[in-house]
Amino acid sequence: MYVKDVTINNQVGLHARPATFFIQKANEFKSSIWVEREDRRVNAKSLLGVLSLGIVKGTTVSLIADGADEEAAVEALIELVNTDFDE
Repeated sequence: MYVKDVTINNQVGLHARPATFFIQKANEFKSSIWVEREDRRVNAKSLLGVLSLGIVKGTTVSLIADGADEEAAVEALIELVNTDFDE
């Protein structure tokens, strides 16, 4: 299991278009991946799950992956977040 925290800094948070990019990236990996905010954990490969967290600009979340490519998965998602989803 590989866990790392990241802060969402893009203008709209993790909603609609950025969430779609996030889920597409998560689905490139075989590992199980979750996004955790406070005490809620959702599947990072589920649009409805990610949107249900209500992640806005400035929110820090934990990215958790478990599987063969867990470290690569978390690092790729952090890179996507840190580039503000290329927007």
